[in-house]
Amino acid sequence: MSEKIGIGVGMVGHAFMGRVHSQAWRSVGAFFDLPLAPRMAVLAGRSRERASAAAARLGWADVETDWRKLVERDDVQIVDICTPGDSHAEIAVAALEAGKHVICEKPLANTVAEAEAMVCAAASAPGRSMVAFNYRRVPAIALARRYVEEGRLGEIRHVRAQYLQDWIVDPEFPLVWRLRKDKAGSGALGDIGAHIIDTAEYVTGQRVVGVSALTETFVKERPLAEESAGLSATGGAATGTVTVDDAALFIGRLSGGALASFEATRFATGRKNALRIELNGSLGSLAFDFEAMNELWVSEGDSGFTRILVTEPGHPYAGAWWPPGHGLGYEHTFTHEIKDFLEAIAEERDPAPSFADGLRVQRVLAAVERSAADASRYTVVSEASLGEDA
Repeated sequence: MSEKIGIGVGMVGHAFMGRVHSQAWRSVGAFFDLPLAPRMAVLAGRSRERASAAAARLGWADVETDWRKLVERDDVQIVDICTPGDSHAEIAVAALEAGKHVICEKPLANTVAEAEAMVCAAASAPGRSMVAFNYRRVPAIALARRYVEEGRLGEIRHVRAQYLQDWIVDPEFPLVWRLRKDKAGSGALGDIGAHIIDTAEYVTGQRVVGVSALTETFVKERPLAEESAGLSATGGAATGTVTVDDAALFIGRLSGGALASFEATRFATGRKNALRIELNGSLGSLAFDFEAMNELWVSEGDSGFTRILVTEPGHPYAGAWWPPGHGLGYEHTFTHEIKDFLEAIAEERDPAPSFADGLRVQRVLAAVERSAADASRYTVVSEASLGEDA
């Protein structure tokens, strides 16, 4: 057997997403027969001390404190962006212009204009690019898409999508970057709402074309993690203003005629990571909840729902792992994502979801924000050409 071609990876950011991406880069070659062998060449972080500790722990060979130097390195052919959304566009555009392949965490950017710039750069660059909507790679969700494509549900009439978490219910939880619009772009809407928009479009094969929305910020002031100039102090403790939504609720219409409802909140007490989707069609229904991620519930005809344990060799991705009945976890979705990305690079084809797919989700997010600001009137999702007002 000929030796596989190596390909160098540079990752920017080493917090939560950096940890799960590192796990994927480390494990993907052990479970999938890939045409390329990824080398974890370099990790970039602002603090050399913290980045060096993360690199040693996560398996990266070298460290940079400036992402620009990472992009310039000859031993890096893939740039993996795991930073907050405010830096996605700048890093991605620079990497693409340098001829690198790019995988970028979701949402693609903080604004439609930034996402458009990324799509323009991707269109003219030699490298391949992908936005990291990892839930597409849950075997049960991929199987749900297969059922829809095979016509087993008939005409899709209803879609119900939720993403429910509770990690900021406590009003004393500090003002982290995900609660600041300048860093995150939006709150629950962009952070987890983007996932259910993409999941709904992926499973149904339809686009969200219009929305009517409500958003709310339940806790408007939070303690600062550390003192910051210009922010108020209440009762002796420094606080700052939450500038993003805590929850978003919207209804929508899909391009194939289905009616949809979406709910994204980080205030669903008791719900830890409940990404849920249910489809009702003219011939059947299906339902999924990530808190039971190895299960898909299916109803065909006029029967009730039947539980399918999605761990069989013929199920998407599952055959590469363990014997039937041995479930997968959150981290495996990222391994599947990296596997698909590397195969697309080797075959010189565009991976999915593309930056253009990420831009489409960004336009839905923008329409939700406009609708909520305009007292929930029905808002058409922009299909503007690049360069036009979105």
